[in-house]
Amino acid sequence: MKTVFRYLKPYALLAIISPLLMIGEVMADLFLPKLMTVIVDYGINAAGDVSESELGSTVMRLLYGEGTYSSMQVIITFGVLMLLVVLVGGFFGVFCAYTAAKASQSLGDDLRRDAYKKVMSLSIEQTDKFTTGSLVTRMTNDVTMIIEFTEMLLRMLVRSPMFFIGGTVMLCTLDVKFGFVLLCALPIMALMLTFVLTRAVPIFSKIQQKLDRVNSVVQENVTGARVVKAYVREDHEFERFKTANGELRDTNMKVQKMMAIMHPVLTVVMNAAIIAVILIGGLDIANVAGSEMSAGTIMAAVTYVTQVIMSIMMVTMLFTSVSRAMASVKRVNEVLDADPVIISGDKVGESEEIAVSFRNVSFRYPSATGRPVLHDINIDIKKGETFAIIGATGSGKTSLVNMILRFYDATEGEVLVNGIPVKEYDLAALRSSISYVMQKSELFSGTIAENIRWGKPDATDEEVRAAARIAQAEDFVNSFSGGFDDYIAEKGASLSGGQKQRMSIARAIVRRPEMIILDDATSALDLATEARLRKALREELSGSTVIMIAQRIASVKEADRIAVIENGTIKDCGSHDELMRTSETYRDIYNSQMKGADEKEVAANE
Repeated sequence: MKTVFRYLKPYALLAIISPLLMIGEVMADLFLPKLMTVIVDYGINAAGDVSESELGSTVMRLLYGEGTYSSMQVIITFGVLMLLVVLVGGFFGVFCAYTAAKASQSLGDDLRRDAYKKVMSLSIEQTDKFTTGSLVTRMTNDVTMIIEFTEMLLRMLVRSPMFFIGGTVMLCTLDVKFGFVLLCALPIMALMLTFVLTRAVPIFSKIQQKLDRVNSVVQENVTGARVVKAYVREDHEFERFKTANGELRDTNMKVQKMMAIMHPVLTVVMNAAIIAVILIGGLDIANVAGSEMSAGTIMAAVTYVTQVIMSIMMVTMLFTSVSRAMASVKRVNEVLDADPVIISGDKVGESEEIAVSFRNVSFRYPSATGRPVLHDINIDIKKGETFAIIGATGSGKTSLVNMILRFYDATEGEVLVNGIPVKEYDLAALRSSISYVMQKSELFSGTIAENIRWGKPDATDEEVRAAARIAQAEDFVNSFSGGFDDYIAEKGASLSGGQKQRMSIARAIVRRPEMIILDDATSALDLATEARLRKALREELSGSTVIMIAQRIASVKEADRIAVIENGTIKDCGSHDELMRTSETYRDIYNSQMKGADEKEVAANE
C-alpha cells in the first residue's frame, strides 16, 4: 500500500476530489427511495393526504403553496424531482469516474516508467535472475492490476461504507424492525467473505507466477521461431505452451470456483432479507391497528436492504482487488527495490598510453561454483593498438571484455580503463567511449539509417554513409529500393547474418569511439569482405583501440598482438609471427585451420 500511496501523492487533488464526488452520487441514491415512498403512498395508492408526509408536504408547499394537491400533481412533481436527483447523482458519478481514472492511470504511467527505468539500470546478472518473461509481466499485467485496484479504491472506499451506513440508518428510520433483518444477514455474509478470501488470497501470487511462465514460453518461441521450425519442434513447443497455459488456467479456476460461491450466497441472503422485509411490513399492515407502515415504506425498505447488501458485495470485490493488487505490488516492488549490482563511479579519465589494464583479475559468474571462468589475468592493452583474443569455445573470451564494459565486475583483481579502475569510472562516460559489437547482432525495427544512428543519434547523413562504407555495408544498403531509408524488420529478420553483422559494426563505427570491441563480430563474413573491413578499420580508426575476439586465425593474424586464452588464463601473447615460434597452442589452432583450408583447396582443384 505504501507504493500505491507514494505514487498517488502527486495526484492527491484528484484522489481527494474523487471520493468527494462519490459522496454526492451516494447521497442522491439514498434520497431516491424517500421520494419514491411519497409517489407510491400519496400518488399511486392515494392512501391519504400528502400533507401527512413531512417530506411531501414540505416539497408541495414550497412549489405550489398551501392547498389541496391531486394525486397526479404528486406523481408528476416527485417524478420530476427523482429525475433531477438522478441527473445530479449521474453528474457526480461521471466526474468521480473521470477523476479516479485520471489519478489511477497517471499513477500507472509513473510506476511503469520507474519500473522500466530500474530494469534498464539493472546488471545483466539481475535481469537474468528475474527472467525476461517475468519482467514483461511485472511491467504490464502487474501494473495493470495496481491501476485497477487504485481506481476501485478511489470509488469504492467511500461508496461502500456510505451505502452500508447510510442505508442502515435510512432503513431504521422507516422502522426499527427492519434493522433486525440486517442484524441476521450480516454475520452470514461476514463468515462467507472471510472463508473465501482467506483461501483465495494466497493463490493470487501463484497466478502471476504462472503468467510469468506463459510469457516466457511465448517469448522464447517468438524469438526462436526459426530454430523451432528448422528442427520441426512445433509440436514439442506447443505441448510446452499447453502445459504452462494449463497450469495458469487451473490456478485461475481455483480462485474462480471460490469466488463463484460468494455471489450466489450473497444473492440468496439478499433475497431472503427482501422477503423478510416484505413479510414484516405486510404483517404489520394486516395485524397492527393504526400502523404507519405503507406500501411505499416497504418498497423503500426493500431498496435500502438491497443497497446495504450490495455494499457488502462491493466490499467483497474491493477485498479481492486488494488481494490481487498486493501480490502485484510485491512483485513490482521487487523490481523497484532491486539495488543495481553495478554502481556508477564519478571519475572520467583522459586518454592514456595504456587504454586497458588487467591486474591479477579473476572472474566467476554470480552464484556459480567451482573453478573461476578466468584467473590470473595480467595484460596491458595500449592506446591505438589492435589487440586480438583467440581461444577455444567457452574459454572466457567474452567474459574478459564484459569486464571492460562493466557488464560484470571482476571477482578478484582490478580492471583499469585510461588508468582509472572501472568501478570508479562514471558508467555513462565509460560506455560512451566504447563501441561494442556483440557476437549476436541485435537490430531494431526501423530504417537502416535509424539503426546506424543508434551509435550516435545526431549523426549526419554523411557520417551514416561513411560508417556503412567502412563496415562494408554501403553496397548492399544501396541495393535496397529505399537505400538507407529502407525499413528492416524487428531484430533484422529481413537481413542475412552477414548483413546484420555489418550493420552492427557500422553502428559502432559511427561513434568514432576511443575503443571498439568486436566480439566475434565478423564470423558471418567471408574472408575477402573481412579483409576489406580490417583494412578500412586500420585506415579510418587508426587512433582507436581495437579489441577483437575471433575463432579464425585469418581474422586475427594481422593484429598487433594476439592473446591466447586457455584454461581460463592468458597462456601466450604476442604477434602472429612470435606466437608461431613460441606458442604450441597457437600453432595447433593455426595448423588445424590452415590444414582444413588446404584440403578444401586441393579438393576444389581436383
